[in-house]
Amino acid sequence: MAAEGSLKGVTAITGVFGDGQKLVAVAVGYDRAIDHEKLVTDAFVVEGRTITRTYANTKAATAAVGANGRFVIIELSSADETAALYAAVRRDVIRREAKVAVSQVKAIAAADGTSIAAGGVPVMSTAVSNPIVDDFLQREYSDPQTGDSIGYNLFIPKAYDPQKSYPLVLFMHDAGATSDIVMTTLVQGLGAISWASPQDQAKHEAFVLAPQFASQVVNDQSEATSLLDTTINLVRKIAGEYAIDTNRLYATGQSGGAMMTIAMNIKYPDVFAASYLVAGQWDPAKVAPLAGHRMWVVVSEGDAKAYPTENAMMDVYEKEGAKVSRAVWDGTSSPAAFTAAFDAVDAKGNGINYVALKKGTVVPPGQEDSPGANHVNTWRIAYSIDEIRDWIFRQTKS
Repeated sequence: MAAEGSLKGVTAITGVFGDGQKLVAVAVGYDRAIDHEKLVTDAFVVEGRTITRTYANTKAATAAVGANGRFVIIELSSADETAALYAAVRRDVIRREAKVAVSQVKAIAAADGTSIAAGGVPVMSTAVSNPIVDDFLQREYSDPQTGDSIGYNLFIPKAYDPQKSYPLVLFMHDAGATSDIVMTTLVQGLGAISWASPQDQAKHEAFVLAPQFASQVVNDQSEATSLLDTTINLVRKIAGEYAIDTNRLYATGQSGGAMMTIAMNIKYPDVFAASYLVAGQWDPAKVAPLAGHRMWVVVSEGDAKAYPTENAMMDVYEKEGAKVSRAVWDGTSSPAAFTAAFDAVDAKGNGINYVALKKGTVVPPGQEDSPGANHVNTWRIAYSIDEIRDWIFRQTKS
């Protein structure tokens, strides 16, 4: 192995993308600082993975710029076939353990001028770092009113000050992520963790609440179980325990989670200041009460159920006197193009904003361009659009 006792462990590092959690890097620890400038990518091999970048760092974490430190960070291609740790494929869910084997195949230079020899055998990772995901607390709530119990994930702002007042975002996952594993909602996509990222928190310090449902809450007949009420009671419980501004409570969800959001706003119209609905639908005959609610809605034109139903829902809102801003966006847009598209809609100043992602621009290469693929890929795109999340925080009940 590398010089006797020099290698001090391997940590797998994950990242969450629009289509789920992936193993994106490895941190190899040593007993001395590594010379970053002399480090070469082909000094390491990671079994079954493509190395894209190698650098030294002072901690077991990825960085934009390397620096002399005790850790070698090996970044890996997220496009690798074995990168996915959580992925929904048609009706199946892939779950993999975050483990990886690393071999040091060339000598590397330490910052003190010594050399660390190549190792003889692969070294398996023994620890896992899940940026952002690890910042959430896992808890369980038992509702005395409904008798239901649900697990949930809670992000508390890192500089939380009880003398201040914070908004709260409630995210609700789709039916495909239904599970009794409480952290599933954090790794299925960006719907929960995007609001808790360092970049978002720097702009909008906020609590993020992500329940994990072990059974389906809503159905295609626009019906909901008592878990809908339990979730509202959980929001109220959290709002009572922390310094949360009840005029800045926000709801968002994808597919079944969007349907829950709609049902909540109909049954509890005074709870949320605004909502972000992604690939959702509800019986148009029941949605008239939402005409005065502030919302941003994103669906895909290729979604055979949500798209026509949302069109009908928008017609109801307009008949009730609401002004609706409608637009069609290219799902393959660059961040700059999404910004421009957002600005054009936002400039109209309406309370309801309805965006359809153009058919043929939603499903990535390698997947069949089917209604189901359009449905699930809607949230892959929707929660990556920063400006919509910013818009949510501009809304308030007061």
